[in-house]
Amino acid sequence: MNDLSSLPPLHQVPIALADRSYLIDIGHGLLDIPPDYALPQGSSALVVSNETVAPLYLERLKKSLAPHYRQVFSVLLPDGEAHKTWESLNLIFDALLSLGCDRKTVLFALGGGVVGDMTGFAAASFMRGVPFVQVPTTLLAQVDSSVGGKTAINHPLGKNMIGAFYQPQRVICDLQTLDTLPERELSAGLAEVIKYGPIADMAFLDWIEQNMDALRARDSGALAHAVGRSCEIKAHVVGQDERESGLRAILNFGHTFGHAIEAGMGYGVWLHGEAVGCGMVMATRLSMRLGLVNSDFLQRITTLVERAGLPVQAPVLDASDNGARYLSLMRMDKKSESGEIKFVLIDGHGQAMVRGAPDTVVSEVIAASCGL
Repeated sequence: MNDLSSLPPLHQVPIALADRSYLIDIGHGLLDIPPDYALPQGSSALVVSNETVAPLYLERLKKSLAPHYRQVFSVLLPDGEAHKTWESLNLIFDALLSLGCDRKTVLFALGGGVVGDMTGFAAASFMRGVPFVQVPTTLLAQVDSSVGGKTAINHPLGKNMIGAFYQPQRVICDLQTLDTLPERELSAGLAEVIKYGPIADMAFLDWIEQNMDALRARDSGALAHAVGRSCEIKAHVVGQDERESGLRAILNFGHTFGHAIEAGMGYGVWLHGEAVGCGMVMATRLSMRLGLVNSDFLQRITTLVERAGLPVQAPVLDASDNGARYLSLMRMDKKSESGEIKFVLIDGHGQAMVRGAPDTVVSEVIAASCGL
């Protein structure tokens, strides 16, 4: 076991949702010295992971779980957004049924956002609901997708269109798993860190700008603060609006454009965080076109996204009518109402709003963002 004495201490962030409340545990070495893997107790545990993460961390997690469960099983999924499908979801159900799992079986999602989303959806569906625990191993999952109970798979016509709200029993963020994260995945996670500043906390945006180099260098203290503050902001929003009937939609800053990029290019061509990073630049540009922010703020967000190692120029999705292709894909967004696309826009620094925009203005923003 590594010496953890010089590292930041365990940080816990509560998610206040009445009888669905839980803790997010953030610290170093939690796979080996977990805060409390005995909760929730169950007859058995099934660890869901993927072919990339399992060789690194599966046996360590199973060893930690062994004292608390009669049996600890595992199932591996193919890695990547392209596999966030019914076929991969059924691999989890196949394992649950063939292993004789029951209502007291606890699922553990060991991996990034794809593993977490599919494990949560499986837990929500199997026997009409069994407990699950998120053990995110990517920065993106630790600061965003593991928190808040959104579970889903993709459809060829839209991202995360088939799923359920289903809260985990706990989220365990072992920051040491970020040491093995590929550089591209680290940058993708930084997109979801950056988004919290413009929509909720300008002081945090200032801090991110000052510490971007440390974050990309995987400084343990910087990462601990980034994950902790991101989770605090998301916990506050989710606690007020669990099912995205209002306020929670602001957490999708950059996602309307980003999801269109992912669907239009094909899932997995760009990482989710890469699409969101570019989408935040596009959403800020739209905010500027609507008179909500000035050009200096657009430049500030663009520069920060670029410093994070993320793309800032949007891809052309259709050479014959690129604007129409984007608009068509964005009308599939879950925030759309009666065919009107709703965007998360920056409404003054540190605040966000959800509203529509004329197609002509959106098309101009798309053209400018694609360099056309």
